[in-house]
Amino acid sequence: MIEKRIPGSFDDLSQEELVRWVMEGFRRTLIHYGYWFRQVEERLGAERSIEVEGEAGDLAWNIILRRLSSVLGFQVEDGVPRALKDMSREQLLGVLDAVCVNWLANDGVWFQAVEKRSGMDTAKLCNDACWSSFSPYEAFRIKQLLALPESPGLDGLKAALGFRMYARINRQSIVDADGKSFIFRMEDCRVQVARKRRGLPDYPCKSAGMIEYPYFASSIDSRIRTECVGCPPDEHPDEWFCAWKFILD
Repeated sequence: MIEKRIPGSFDDLSQEELVRWVMEGFRRTLIHYGYWFRQVEERLGAERSIEVEGEAGDLAWNIILRRLSSVLGFQVEDGVPRALKDMSREQLLGVLDAVCVNWLANDGVWFQAVEKRSGMDTAKLCNDACWSSFSPYEAFRIKQLLALPESPGLDGLKAALGFRMYARINRQSIVDADGKSFIFRMEDCRVQVARKRRGLPDYPCKSAGMIEYPYFASSIDSRIRTECVGCPPDEHPDEWFCAWKFILD
């Protein structure tokens, strides 16, 4: 029996092994970042943790990019890789689409991994809990990047909904109901369409939506209230998969 070689340090690794460990370093950094965010959220609350992440995240990105640029030989300008700034508009939209689809894929593989081990109910509980943190975070970042005022009203929410990760993945629409409300419809949902192609019923996402949308809307403007028009497992027309009404109180 051939005894497996156990390296004593990074210096003992082969070229191929070193490549894997470089990728492992990226992965651990992401996980460590997530653990920090979770611990700060538990101790300081959701709103404060998002503020802290705003500061820490900006600093971390600058440090990471600057250090990687020096060893990988790419230029950084105004805090972003120069290669991105040199891309055409079409290329950048393609990169953005890939980033958004990867975000959704990341969500899906986590759900499936939990479901395989502990069943759908546990996976849904984890998913719903994730939305309770991610929706306010996404809203905060969008408000910051769009420079929206503290209470931007329904117009601010309409704008913000167009800059969620979902906005580059799914087809969505907005219909004004009256002067104090509008209805948001998810007309084409990548997850539900994929299930339909496989002959599966709609994924029952209402429990997540009842967290995702109210949390997002109230984080954009605390005066906005959310009502569910319909969301699986609810019956819905062919024109949309889920619909939500946002009311400015």
